Amino acid sequence: MASGIGSSSNPGSQDPYSILGLEPGASFESVQQAKEKRLLEVGDDLQARARVEASYDAVLMSSLKERQLGKVSNAAVNASQREEVQVETAARSGGSNALLTRLRNINSSTANTKPGEFWPNLSLPEGQGLTVRLVLGGLALLLVIVAPVGSTELILSVSTIALFLSQIRRGRRPLASLGWSVLLLASGLILGGLLLQAMTALTSVTLPITGDQLEAVPTVLLLWAGALLLA
Repeated sequence: MASGIGSSSNPGSQDPYSILGLEPGASFESVQQAKEKRLLEVGDDLQARARVEASYDAVLMSSLKERQLGKVSNAAVNASQREEVQVETAARSGGSNALLTRLRNINSSTANTKPGEFWPNLSLPEGQGLTVRLVLGGLALLLVIVAPVGSTELILSVSTIALFLSQIRRGRRPLASLGWSVLLLASGLILGGLLLQAMTALTSVTLPITGDQLEAVPTVLLLWAGALLLA
């Protein structure tokens, strides 16, 4: 592997070997190691990770082509056979290859997660992401209020799953995303229960919605806020 891997951090470079910090003719093991190192370096930058994945596939394809043309020594045949398997897998999986690789990297690096990484950064998404979250959150709140009796549990379940997926899309690790989704769900149910008890104590107040719906409103609001802010 070339020692100047840091020099490949130039985002404008389109040469796959430069992006991976490799020289042409690098071994399969060197390509694998370079890819893993570059993915660790770029962290959660989705565009940079996509460039690394694309460069990795391009290098494998180039090595396979050279082997087929007889430009590779016999000592490299066994290694290049493994490259062929990698390339065929990438071709079959198409656009999902980068996502699957990202999930494997997330799982392999979970053990190295620091305790402080559980705490999220609070920031609003931009553009279409913000619009989608606002619309879906408002829709969930409306459904809780107007939906038939007994459907609130389904709405809360779907909202919790949506919060989990929202955090994943914004780059958070699955375990932390699951933890915050469950925490906000439980907190909302507790607040909803307290609100229901307070309103029940006021015998002179007639509620336009059922107790289950009233209990679900704070939960939906918390899950909605989480989808907007957790990153």
